[in-house]
Amino acid sequence: MTNSAQTSSRLANLDRPGPASAQAGAQGGPPPSDGLSFDTAPMSGRFGAAMLVQLRWMILGLELAIVLAGAYGFGLHFHVKACLAVIGASALVNLAFVYGPLAQLCFNIVQVTLLLTLTGGSSNPFCVLLITPASLAAATLKDGRALAVCLLAAAAVVFMAVWSLPLPWPTAGAPVLPPLLRYAYAFAILVGIGVTAGYAWRVAVESAKMELALTFTQTVLAREQRLSALGGLAAAAAHELGTPLATISIVAKEMAREVADGPLRDDAELLISQAERCREILRRLTEEPETDDAVHARMTLLQLVNEVIEPHRETAVRVEALVAGPPNARPPEIRRMPEVLHAMTSLVENAVDFARSEVLVSVRFDEAAISVEVRDDGPGFSADILTRLGQPYVTSRPGAEGSRSGHIGMGLGFFIAKTLLERTGADVDFRNGRGGGAIIAARWSRTAIEAPPIPGGFELGAFESDEFAGDEN
Repeated sequence: MTNSAQTSSRLANLDRPGPASAQAGAQGGPPPSDGLSFDTAPMSGRFGAAMLVQLRWMILGLELAIVLAGAYGFGLHFHVKACLAVIGASALVNLAFVYGPLAQLCFNIVQVTLLLTLTGGSSNPFCVLLITPASLAAATLKDGRALAVCLLAAAAVVFMAVWSLPLPWPTAGAPVLPPLLRYAYAFAILVGIGVTAGYAWRVAVESAKMELALTFTQTVLAREQRLSALGGLAAAAAHELGTPLATISIVAKEMAREVADGPLRDDAELLISQAERCREILRRLTEEPETDDAVHARMTLLQLVNEVIEPHRETAVRVEALVAGPPNARPPEIRRMPEVLHAMTSLVENAVDFARSEVLVSVRFDEAAISVEVRDDGPGFSADILTRLGQPYVTSRPGAEGSRSGHIGMGLGFFIAKTLLERTGADVDFRNGRGGGAIIAARWSRTAIEAPPIPGGFELGAFESDEFAGDEN
């Protein structure tokens, strides 16, 4: 049994949603104290100006084909020359100027509105083309600019509902639509603009959040891998420097024996003491080496739970670690993966923050699978949050003054931990216990996480097998 730890300062600590409703990220962004500022609105310029120009060329080509087909193919009566003049002027603007996305989308609305006004206004079926620039704006521009484009499109629809030239018709006298029907058409277009633009905006916001969260996850993983690499370099340095330090120590001792008392002897003794100090430093570096060789790239299940609960000592919450498996079965060794260590440490830290008095970390194995479960005796997940777990920016972590770890969460911790574990082949499950508290479990097939045999038959677990059998750490 091991007492729980003071929470570590690892990046992106887990923010488990609890009984309260989702806060910061779920309502539009993380708090400033997380050190990661961003705008949850879609990023401006996702579609470049050049792409919008190309799209406008395509639209102009379609408009020209429709005007010519209507006038000379179907014999419709309307102001053909005026329509061709509008299309020609738009082509000249395309050739002469390249504006930003906002100006181009607004220009598209004005150009389409002019053509529609000349050909029946809101009663023209092609009035639905005004939905396109509004949707593009909602998906690509920041909130204020997107709203301006949508309002311009809505104003164009209202204007055409009030005044426009007659609808093109094969005969000279086009039928006159009742005002109520014309207004109904305009209202339908307005609803289409609002619904489509709102849907596009929401999808773009969620996509931007997910993209940021995935980038944040990659940053966490890269940092963990760098820390692991630094540990490997330290162990390698300790191994390489051991021999020359031993030589220096031997030579210094010989010098101390051969010289009489005096400054030279004092210098030799100083060399001896400093060499011993260096050897002690190197010994500490090699206590928990993390290298890529066959031995240090693996760990036992007991080492896994020890490293996971190590950062969580000396708090009011007790942490128990348990390793269990079939009777007389030797626990397998697993590959040392920074993703697993970081994710499980974050899960334990989160459990410590929400537990009342106890957290249990249990590792179980059988012939087919290895599973790790983190269980606490806290309030558990609230019903409204439980269905959204695994999504970024879902949190109800208390403020720093109400948290044992002192962290104010972004709502990314569980998302990061779940993503890292799933990338190692784990199935992640989260639920509330029957007697209360939260349970988060990760389960791997043994082939996904078990370390390959070491040539020569050396096994780390061989030293622990006699005292294993479900011991508590």
